[in-house]
Amino acid sequence: MKKILLIGLLLLTSACQLPKSAPTAEPLPTQTPLPPPTATQPAATFPPTETATPAPTSTPEPPPLYYVDEFDSQSPYWEFLQAGGADAPQTSVQNGALRADFSSPDAWFVGVNSAHSYADVVLRAKTRIAVGGSVGLICRYSAAGWYEFDAASDGSYGIYYAQWLADGVVKYVPILNGNSSKINAAENEIGLTCVGERIQVYANGEIIRNIDATNYGLEEGAIGIAAAAFANVPAEALFDWFQVGAE
Repeated sequence: MKKILLIGLLLLTSACQLPKSAPTAEPLPTQTPLPPPTATQPAATFPPTETATPAPTSTPEPPPLYYVDEFDSQSPYWEFLQAGGADAPQTSVQNGALRADFSSPDAWFVGVNSAHSYADVVLRAKTRIAVGGSVGLICRYSAAGWYEFDAASDGSYGIYYAQWLADGVVKYVPILNGNSSKINAAENEIGLTCVGERIQVYANGEIIRNIDATNYGLEEGAIGIAAAAFANVPAEALFDWFQVGAE
């Protein structure tokens, strides 16, 4: 699976580069000024102009601590951030799925849900990916970094410690990479469990790996998703639902 990694002191960063005859005036018609008011012709009076007050807007109530997002509508608690590639993927909610469309190769993004912060959490998602792409889940997202599990259409997967270096620049430290026959080419139900210092990753109901992440020290944070497109573009990734639960 193609991914930008940091091994040891070597940083591979990927910064997004976002692309960055006159009409002839006609004279105004002249107007004859009105005569000033007289004693028998009082000046017209008008009520004071009322300033329209905009209707107050409010953020919807956050979902409960444990829930399933079926992407029937766009939630204000999701934030989508470009993590690499020349062009940012376009995200939208369509037909009961969260969709990311990629127009440039070697591009990826993370989606962070800030409704709640979790120390221990169990994440599941039903996903669909284009050939040559990957989808993933995120736990303990904070300024200190996050854990990310990515599954690619070729059956490869990775577990990473990731951290922002700057806008659009992420360093990925590989905790574990591998291949699994449990990962399908297009449609998968993937899972990520972060409990204590233990990280478990799943594909289609089967556990792939169980690892100890003590050395990375992340304790709590937001949750989220990830997706990437590699050589084949245009490409898309879809999340049919996203589940947050407890062990």
